Amino acid sequence: MIGENEEEEEDEEEEEEEEEETTEQPTAGDVFVLEMVLNRETKKMMKEKRPRSKLPRALRGLMGEANIRFARGEREEAILMCMEIIRQAPLAHEPFSTLAMIYEDQGDMEKSLQFELIAAHLNPSNTEEWVRLAEMSLEQDNIKQAIFCYAKALKYDPTNVRYLWERSSLYEQLGEHKLAMDGYRRILNLLSPSDGERFMQLARDMAKSYYEANDAASAIEIIEEAFTKHQSLVSMEDVNIAAELYISSKQYDKALAVITDYAGIVLERKASEKSPAEEKKDDAAAVVETQESREAVTDNQSDPVAESSAAAVEKVSCCIPEGVPIDITVKLMVCLVHLNILEPLNPLLTTLVEQNPEEMGDLYLDVAEAFLDVGEYNSALPLLSALVCSERYNLAVVWLRHAECLKALGHMERAAESYTKVVDLAPLHLDARISLSTLQQQLGRPEKALEALEQMYDPDTLAQDANAAQQELKLLLHRSTLLYSQGKTYGYVDTLLTMLAMLLKVAMSRAQVCLISSSKSGERHLYLIKVPRNKISDNDDQEAANCDAKAIFAVLTSVLTKDDWWNLLLKAIYSLCDLSRYKEAELLVDSSLEYYSFYDDRQKRKELEYFGLSAAILDKNFRKAYNYIRIMVMENVNKPQLWNIFNQVTMQSQDVRHHRFCLRLMLKNPDNHALCVLNGHNAFVSGSFKHALGQYVQAFRANPDEPLYSLCIGLTFIHMASQKYVLKRHALLVQGFSFLHRYLDLRGPCQETFYNLGRGLHQLGLLHLAIHYYQKVLELPPLTLEGIETDQTDLRRDTAFNLSLIYHSSGNTRMAQKMLYTYAVV
Repeated sequence: MIGENEEEEEDEEEEEEEEEETTEQPTAGDVFVLEMVLNRETKKMMKEKRPRSKLPRALRGLMGEANIRFARGEREEAILMCMEIIRQAPLAHEPFSTLAMIYEDQGDMEKSLQFELIAAHLNPSNTEEWVRLAEMSLEQDNIKQAIFCYAKALKYDPTNVRYLWERSSLYEQLGEHKLAMDGYRRILNLLSPSDGERFMQLARDMAKSYYEANDAASAIEIIEEAFTKHQSLVSMEDVNIAAELYISSKQYDKALAVITDYAGIVLERKASEKSPAEEKKDDAAAVVETQESREAVTDNQSDPVAESSAAAVEKVSCCIPEGVPIDITVKLMVCLVHLNILEPLNPLLTTLVEQNPEEMGDLYLDVAEAFLDVGEYNSALPLLSALVCSERYNLAVVWLRHAECLKALGHMERAAESYTKVVDLAPLHLDARISLSTLQQQLGRPEKALEALEQMYDPDTLAQDANAAQQELKLLLHRSTLLYSQGKTYGYVDTLLTMLAMLLKVAMSRAQVCLISSSKSGERHLYLIKVPRNKISDNDDQEAANCDAKAIFAVLTSVLTKDDWWNLLLKAIYSLCDLSRYKEAELLVDSSLEYYSFYDDRQKRKELEYFGLSAAILDKNFRKAYNYIRIMVMENVNKPQLWNIFNQVTMQSQDVRHHRFCLRLMLKNPDNHALCVLNGHNAFVSGSFKHALGQYVQAFRANPDEPLYSLCIGLTFIHMASQKYVLKRHALLVQGFSFLHRYLDLRGPCQETFYNLGRGLHQLGLLHLAIHYYQKVLELPPLTLEGIETDQTDLRRDTAFNLSLIYHSSGNTRMAQKMLYTYAVV
């Protein structure tokens, strides 16, 4: 039957297949070889993928038990087992990984991350684990830790673009611009040529980032690399970026080359002898040749070949295809202006002016600034005028350019109006204020010139903001110069005091000096006053002020050098003395002596002490003057000028503090002549005539021909003889008059000598002899001394008064009146 035959055929086929299979079965040797290969490959894979575990064999069972306990939900037992494994094998990463999973399961992500980090450090070659840790760190806003994890991953996979990108992005978030850019540079080097779009986009972003960070050189380097590697992918945006970078770096020829090469703009020279194909090929080169030829003309104008070449190249026409953005057209105009190729600019300017300044004002300003840079003020003025009349670009910076343009063209009145507008819109713009003040002064408006230099910042801002202090100082310098030129001394002093108060703020606080505003003279001006200690701010406030003052001091000394500040101080002291404000001059010197930069300079310190002494004497503050002169004479014992000043100060102070000072100094300097005489005077005034006599005799022995010492010794003997209880009065008188006559011989006959003799005799009651000498005084003319008026050396009034006393005591009142009427009536 048919069915049976079919079944038989199928059985036969199966038998044949079985026979074939039995014949194809491998031998035992083949099986052995295959197993060996498989084992070798397995070991190789295990060696590559799984590092050798540092977990001892004895603890692997416990580790497995911990994992099983964790799987069953017995977390506490699993944690204890892992801790035991860590105690015995602290370098194994498995227990830390298990603990991380346990704490993650419990929701304690912070602990989980810490254990995972430990496990990763123990098994650092697992890059995927580092990336996962980085993502977990970002979830906890720990950017620095995420960067660290990506760095670890990149250590074992340095060509991974994704890791580099993520790490660079994180660096940008932290503000680490340089590190981020270094990462992006590595990405650019790793990108294949087929990733051109990605390369261009990244290069574009990097160039923008470098430009924002004021690193134009790096931005240009990146964009040039992009243009070189992927020239076919350059877009108009890339051209715009490249041109902007070149223009900002003043590489106008390169900017023009980029625009003509990639934007389809053609520059043609009408008078060129080249073929159109060559012209098209040398479009950018034509501009460079134009510039070179112009330089050649300026360097060698007598060369007719150069002149004809320049004349031929100057005629340049520009062809801009449709679809070129207006931004690129404007950059083309800027390049042409700076390269002094002005021929093709007229149609381009027409195109620009057709644009609405409200929308394209920044482009107007770019072209106008280019014209200003090359001195084409007439071309810049219409563009700037259109901008200042607009609503959107009616800004201080535009008005400033407008004012500068008008000033360059000689329109001073309009320029002053524009500068005034700048100051109104930007009151803190220092340059605008200075320029406005200069213009107003030139226009004969001194009051408006001063008004332009009014104070910009309040005192609190100046005390805290170093930049504000710097700007204010520059303003005050110009204001002081202007006030001095106008002869306004009070305003000039106010400005100087304001500047010095900025520098000496801490020093004035230590000296208890304060600068106040008052209306003492009818007008409001600044004055220095002394304030009590309790009016000074607290220590905490003082420390904070000192910290701010240090930052401000660094800025102030960068504007003016130490010598400049010293000159300002001297001007202030001189000006205060000219205004008879001696007390304030003293306070200013006190504050300056508290300023370490001046005090540490020995020469300046000494000069300040002399200023303080002079101001104190002029202010009749002799107690303070004594403090200055006392130190000076101690340091310069042999200077007679200082001893003269010392004597004048002690005479006026009506104080006896100097008596002991002179005695102590005499012990250290026993041979000092001035000290010897001064101690004699001090003892004489105190009534210690014997001590005075000893000092005078010591001076007399050192210089016996000095008339003053003979006079002093004679007067001392007379005073000793005038005492009530004295032995050998006659001997004292004889010695006294012998020294007085010696004084007469040394000094010579004059009003002074005869008056002193008559006064001595008058004191002793020898009136007939006193009258004799007094009359001789009346007969002689006064001494004529250089630098002293004759009226001050005339002793006739004193002599007449003494004679009137003698006549009045004897009853001769008419003679006494005659003396007074003749010599003493003014």
